[in-house]
Amino acid sequence: MDSMVWQVALTLGFLLGCAILAGGFAGVARIPKVTSYLLVGVLLGPSVLDWVNHDHVQRLEPLTKLAIALVLFNLGCNFPLTRARRILRRVLRLSLGEQGATLILVGVGVLAFGASWQAAILLAALALATAPATTILVLKEAESEGPVTDYANALVALNNLTSILLFELLFLAIHFVEGKLSVSASVQLRQLLQDVLGSVALGVAGGVVISLSYTLVATARRLVLLFAVITLLLAVCQLYSMPYLLAFLAMGVTVANSSDQTRQVLGELDRLTGLLSVVFFVVHGAELQLAALAQAGLVGMAYIVFRLAGKYFGTRFAARAVHEDATVRTWLGATLVAQAGAAIALSAIAAQRDPELGRHIQTIILGTVVVFELIGPILIRQAVIRAGEVPLAQAIHHSSTGPMDQLRTVVNRMLLAFGFNPWERRTADNVSVKEIMRKNIVAVPQSAPFADVIAAIEHSRENTYPVIGNAGELIGVIRYPELSSVLFDPALGSLVRAADVATVADCMLHPDDAVDRASEMFESTQDDVIPVTTPETPYRLMGVVRRRDVLRILIRSQSGTSPAGH
Repeated sequence: MDSMVWQVALTLGFLLGCAILAGGFAGVARIPKVTSYLLVGVLLGPSVLDWVNHDHVQRLEPLTKLAIALVLFNLGCNFPLTRARRILRRVLRLSLGEQGATLILVGVGVLAFGASWQAAILLAALALATAPATTILVLKEAESEGPVTDYANALVALNNLTSILLFELLFLAIHFVEGKLSVSASVQLRQLLQDVLGSVALGVAGGVVISLSYTLVATARRLVLLFAVITLLLAVCQLYSMPYLLAFLAMGVTVANSSDQTRQVLGELDRLTGLLSVVFFVVHGAELQLAALAQAGLVGMAYIVFRLAGKYFGTRFAARAVHEDATVRTWLGATLVAQAGAAIALSAIAAQRDPELGRHIQTIILGTVVVFELIGPILIRQAVIRAGEVPLAQAIHHSSTGPMDQLRTVVNRMLLAFGFNPWERRTADNVSVKEIMRKNIVAVPQSAPFADVIAAIEHSRENTYPVIGNAGELIGVIRYPELSSVLFDPALGSLVRAADVATVADCMLHPDDAVDRASEMFESTQDDVIPVTTPETPYRLMGVVRRRDVLRILIRSQSGTSPAGH
């Protein structure tokens, strides 16, 4: 037993280590981290390399369910009633259009391609479900804000609620028509109602406990309180077979409307949610079965095509009917494509209740979620970017530190720890700006379109970019921190020029200035670089001086210690 526990721990550590590397790749490749985590799981799982033991993955299931629970709690916390009432009528109309179109298209479509009528109506119900963890975490990673994001959050909750209830009702109806009911329909309906109301009641109770207790507990123990309530609630739901998705959604909504500490609660859980979400996606990726996609056959292909069509055209026509703007009509449907947890769980229930029908449905769902989970995060990210709801910092990849810079920092720190100062021969007294300035730089022409500005930011590790005129004169600088929180709107790319986002260069150096002067300027600015220009007007750009280069020289006066990060 002890050996198995440590083997599972080894598998978990290996998956998380690979996920860290995949997260770095995601930034460079401009794909959501969720997609990179899933791809790592697929690569290491039985579908490709088969380096991850399936039994070990199964033993991690409690952690993956805890991750989904935290995500749904987070989602519920974003719906105070004042906000929900404001968008409720529009959301219900959008939901009606999207769910109606998806039900009809999937049901009729798979029936036309060979599915039985029983399988067709159950697959139509499952098609409504949208993967909450995938959708919410991609939106959170993108830091998106706006109508598409708000509607997507609301529709994810409604889609899963409707899918669960409709699936149970349709399954009951099928068994009633076929005469397979072991107990009366009224008894089964009563049990379903008890499960739903019970899970909501548990969620409300858990939310009230958190709201009442959070401020009464010492700050250092608040995470313990939250973790205790969440794990207890999840355990009760699992033991009594109640839908925990509804319970945690209800708990989040309760906290949002009964506590003034909601933001602090979410902040407390953020790191735990982030860790468990990585676990969820790498484990989920390892469970995806590429071979199941082929086994799903023609019916599986029809399910994919008609579900995509239902989500897209359903939201588009509904958005037009309620007079939403073109951005919502065009991009909302793409945020609802991801599918996994709820559909997989319901298909497993179907396989237990009716092996012949259920296993056929389970094969189709397990095969098609491979497609929906891999393309879903990419479509969600692109949708909110194209809708102009994502800050520039999240829409592009920009890093201030590279691997070689970090390696150099670590080596220098180790040298200092052993009493050797790698910068001792260079001091500010004998170095001028022209000796340390970087001449091979990429300056941004003032007439450059915004797309070129973005390219300069993505290919630079600095946070300040000189803007020059036609004769090479310094016009100003573009500061990344001033742009990073601005919503990235692709539609403005051809209208905005570099000169429009440039600001006056408050600091300038000349080649013969001493490094001491550069140091004084860096103390008064957050810029990573200071332009070096000719001493006479017009001030033509000659290069830049980097903050890190100045600090390396000044390290001699720091009593043998290097400033943090350099």
